[in-house]
Amino acid sequence: MLETLSYARQAEGLNSLLSPSASPVQVIAVASGKGGVGKTNLTANISVELSRMGNKVLILDADLGLANMDVLLGLNVKKNISHLISGEADINEIIVNGPEGVKIIPGSSGLYRMADLSHAEHIGLVRAFSTIAVNPDYLVIDSAAGISDSVITFTRAAHEIIVVVCDEPASITDAYALIKVLNKNHGINKFRVVANMVNNYQDGVNLYGKLLKVSERFLDVTLDYLGAVPYDEYLKKSVQKQGLVVMQYPRSKASLAIKKIAAKIEKMPLPDRARGHIEFFVERMFNI
Repeated sequence: MLETLSYARQAEGLNSLLSPSASPVQVIAVASGKGGVGKTNLTANISVELSRMGNKVLILDADLGLANMDVLLGLNVKKNISHLISGEADINEIIVNGPEGVKIIPGSSGLYRMADLSHAEHIGLVRAFSTIAVNPDYLVIDSAAGISDSVITFTRAAHEIIVVVCDEPASITDAYALIKVLNKNHGINKFRVVANMVNNYQDGVNLYGKLLKVSERFLDVTLDYLGAVPYDEYLKKSVQKQGLVVMQYPRSKASLAIKKIAAKIEKMPLPDRARGHIEFFVERMFNI
């Protein structure tokens, strides 16, 4: 069983070896209030585009009980995060190579135990990244849908939170619920928004406006619009082929939209200080 304390001690040991000038890692959690909004696909495509821009990218499939990043990408995975939890492997032994140089930490699927981890175990997973051998510029977290403890822990431990929403009442309502919990209960007041599977650019703006209106009325938050990804048959075809639309159909409408979003993400400022709670790669922050 993975012990939170053991990871804290490993992290302390590694911290003493790291250079004070080690570059901080931009940690981005991609989240949604409900499933079925294209979050995993968007995470994978954005990660590839960031890698193509010359960045070292690591994906964490953090849907711990129903992970499917490996299926989406057609990867043959022998070990996953469940082997880390059980102590059968360390974090470096479960990293696999994905497309375009992207590294992936695969989640597990169909294991109830993984969907029912304790809060301390979730924190232990965050701390495990302090012992990781790769040195990424970006850690992109494909979180589970909803507001489970794992979602809250991983989003709080990230520096940027991207909320993916589509134009369905349930998606908008659940996206607002996620933002509300993170704001009211955990003091997070800045979120990025991507409108997915919209008919056109204006529909994306309108969808963002709906979420912005209710959020600004009842919450103390700032929502930044990253853009919209249109519904695209080429994206559907790429999923059926277990591939990514930005690789298989780079000139498609969805691919061009994703490239614009990735370019905006690359311009986000790097974290420059620790915030006083559990964080990924906290030892690489400035001024700690």
